[in-house]
Amino acid sequence: MTVTINTLFDEDTIAARVDALAREIAETRPERLLVVAVLKGSFIFAADLVRAMHRVGLTPEMEFMHLSSYGAGTQGSEVRILRDVESDVNGRDIILVDDILESGRTLSFAKERLAKRGARSVRVAALLDKPENRKAAISADYVGFICPDKFVVGYGMDMGHAWRQLPFIGYVVPDGETSAGETRGE
Repeated sequence: MTVTINTLFDEDTIAARVDALAREIAETRPERLLVVAVLKGSFIFAADLVRAMHRVGLTPEMEFMHLSSYGAGTQGSEVRILRDVESDVNGRDIILVDDILESGRTLSFAKERLAKRGARSVRVAALLDKPENRKAAISADYVGFICPDKFVVGYGMDMGHAWRQLPFIGYVVPDGETSAGETRGE
């Protein structure tokens, strides 16, 4: 099967936006900053973001949360914790980092969980925001890009465990459609 990936946001555009997000975060003067990456898709964004935070003088610690949504249908899905934050979050400012804020259910669950554990604040940094698909009452405090309603891959995001390694964010073009700037894979 041939897959076509068109570039949505290139490497330079992503790098500039990540740097800007780090500056925005630094302006809030977070205390005892803990960055929590929601696995799996956010791992590249989270790594680039904490390095950008370092460049602007922040000293974040890093943790990971692996969550899985499951359930029959789109209504009433539940979130299962596959890996939880191990650090004490009490009194800390937390930046919850995810690749894409779409339905909002998983991020809402994670944010509420960390707040209940005593975090001083829990803010959300989403690389991509798809507000038209929101099901939960949550918004990101820091947004990389507003994402069109397309299936996106690259920069940590996958399609069937493929395409995470792409250094850009692209969108999948259905078979038979092509346009300029495409990458093809078998």
